[in-house]
Amino acid sequence: MAIAESGLSATLAPPAGEPRGPARSFVRRVLLPVGFALLVVAVWELACRYGDISPVLLAPPSAVWQVLSTNYEILLEQAIPTTIETVAGFLLATALGVVLGVAITISARVREALYPHIVLFQLIPKIALAPLFIVWLGIGSPSRLTFAVFIAFFPIVVSTAAGLISAKPEALRLCRSLTASEAQIFRMVRFPFAVPYIFAGMKIGSTMAMIGVIVGEFITAQAGLGYIIMFGSSAAQTDLVLAAIVLLCAIGLMLYGAVVLAELAMKRWYGGEMPAGGFV
Repeated sequence: MAIAESGLSATLAPPAGEPRGPARSFVRRVLLPVGFALLVVAVWELACRYGDISPVLLAPPSAVWQVLSTNYEILLEQAIPTTIETVAGFLLATALGVVLGVAITISARVREALYPHIVLFQLIPKIALAPLFIVWLGIGSPSRLTFAVFIAFFPIVVSTAAGLISAKPEALRLCRSLTASEAQIFRMVRFPFAVPYIFAGMKIGSTMAMIGVIVGEFITAQAGLGYIIMFGSSAAQTDLVLAAIVLLCAIGLMLYGAVVLAELAMKRWYGGEMPAGGFV
């Protein structure tokens, strides 16, 4: 038995010379993706320099960096309205998604009345509805904000509902045997089980909110990174377009990171790992 256990330990242990413990986790989570990104950038730069690729088709990373470094004040100024509308749309979509997810979970009548229509609206190509939002709400920020909420709330609704019904039946039966009210069961059991699912939907919703804002800026805005992208495309300035996209990636990463930090804070609030796993 001891021989078998030692053989299993030797099989599962990392090879000699590889980092172990926290160092191995740091390598896998940070260094590997960063190294791969640097490799892609290097190949991209070499292909643009030594390959037969026109700068109009694909600007090299060095040209993109030059645009960022020489025009960063203008680009950051244009990034402000995009960031504000993305964050506002994401927060509104989160609030709406959680409320609807709770409603369709605790009430069968609400679920039967609303859920088919929610799914129906999601089956419609969302880009096709963008002109209608402009007709209804004008060409200002309200139309872009509403369109961002419309795109982003659905994953949060589905994730919230899936999390609320994922509570273990044994825990529910125990609470009911102890004469707990439905409100107490929701607060002490159902919601803690749903939190990982909610944050998984929020991570998806954060990216969808930015997509909604950028689509709105493509159509109506006279400012913002979406407007910069359209302006650069019309002027065949690929380096400017890619610089704006880099800033959009940075904004998206910061918003995604804020959601991850909020998730970690919620875990700490509940004293460790959440009851459910397998979330993004």
